[in-house]
Amino acid sequence: MENVSRLLIPAIMLFGAYVIGHGHVSHGGGFQGGVIVSAAFVLYILVYGLDKGRDFANKTVRRLMESGGTLIFILVGLAAMLWGGNFLEYPAIPLPYPDTTTILTFIAVLEIAIGITVTAIVVSIFITMGGETRV
Repeated sequence: MENVSRLLIPAIMLFGAYVIGHGHVSHGGGFQGGVIVSAAFVLYILVYGLDKGRDFANKTVRRLMESGGTLIFILVGLAAMLWGGNFLEYPAIPLPYPDTTTILTFIAVLEIAIGITVTAIVVSIFITMGGETRV
């Protein structure tokens, strides 16, 4: 099982990153990709054990990912408000690109932020269910 997981874990993470990265132009996105990436962490924990899994995805890193992804989402929304737009109204942000490019850029950033947050939360839930008393 360890030999197979050595091949599967990077492949699952790569596919999850692909789903996150293409969420702004095709099906998928941050939530779906985040769940796929977290499945790689879950596989790691199932193969190598909960203790190694906690080391692989330690609590501090998970907390930073959870709060960092949320912070990115909030900052992008507030940036639009700073220039007189509504929350998450991307064209209000003055960039030297057409509105379509600006919208796709910010959607991609938000998809990444959502993917990071979802990955950290799902892994935290799995580790908590596995016996850790506090997330």
